[in-house]
Amino acid sequence: MDRREPLAGVTSIRTRLAVLVGASVVVAALVGALGTDVGVPLWISLPVTIALALVVTRWLATGMTTPLREMTAAASRVAAGDYDVRVTDSGTAEIGALSRALSSMAHDLGAADEHRRRLVATVAHELRTPLAAQQALLENLVDGVTAPDDAALQQALHQSERLGALVADLLDLSRDDGRGAPMTPQRLPVRELLDRAVGEAALQSRSVELVARVDPEDLVVTADRGRLQQVLANLVDNALRHSPEAGTVTLRAALAGPDHWSLTVEDEGPGLAPDRAERLFDRFGSGGDAAGGTGLGLAIVGWVAAMHGGRVEALPPREGSSPAPGCG
Repeated sequence: MDRREPLAGVTSIRTRLAVLVGASVVVAALVGALGTDVGVPLWISLPVTIALALVVTRWLATGMTTPLREMTAAASRVAAGDYDVRVTDSGTAEIGALSRALSSMAHDLGAADEHRRRLVATVAHELRTPLAAQQALLENLVDGVTAPDDAALQQALHQSERLGALVADLLDLSRDDGRGAPMTPQRLPVRELLDRAVGEAALQSRSVELVARVDPEDLVVTADRGRLQQVLANLVDNALRHSPEAGTVTLRAALAGPDHWSLTVEDEGPGLAPDRAERLFDRFGSGGDAAGGTGLGLAIVGWVAAMHGGRVEALPPREGSSPAPGCG
């Protein structure tokens, strides 16, 4: 018998309580009978009997309340927002089930809180690029750099439409990482998509040259226009942020087979270590804010590529360039 927890071998809390009651009754009966045999007055034997019964009960109950105290402290930590709590599994069936349920609840709450923070970061990241392009366009219009003609107004309208589409996409993404989100595939000329991506990126006023190459020039693919524009915007924005001054970002689209085509965005940045390149399209896998962003934009690129039945990867760097995200 373990002196620190005498009833550790009893797995049921009801059995433990029954043992406590039985032990206290037996002790009280023995002490009472002994006091009667030796002629001890009742006013002396009764308090002694009660005291000894309480001592035995308290000793046998040692360790029974420890899991409850742990769970009380854990519940207080969870209420304060600390979800990294785990309660020691007690030896009793009832309290053990309660401790496991509390640990599971803390884990689920932590996962829900992490999902909420990721969604907020996704919203901030995805809205940043079109907002920056729209702000640059409006500043050029106000300063007189760009004439308020139909083309400029059409560009502003396109950015507003893209912001609305992004809000709808983010709602889809919030539901189980976007699985089952609707798509509207249509025949799209790739040259038009790349030229539009280059034009929008040029509004950010960065000293980086953007080049678009399509092979064949009249390449047409079947895809969701809005989501493909989202992929291009995220890839180009990532390449611009990692390109040196006066560098070049190249967009390449080519036919890779009868039913396949490839899209590559290449920059001249410092590149990534192999282990980071493998996690480039995971959420928070590209280095977080230290890398100039959360990495969520590239995670969404992978999500959209999978929706179209393709894949995305960081290609090995060519001489003088960094790993280029490529979609297939």
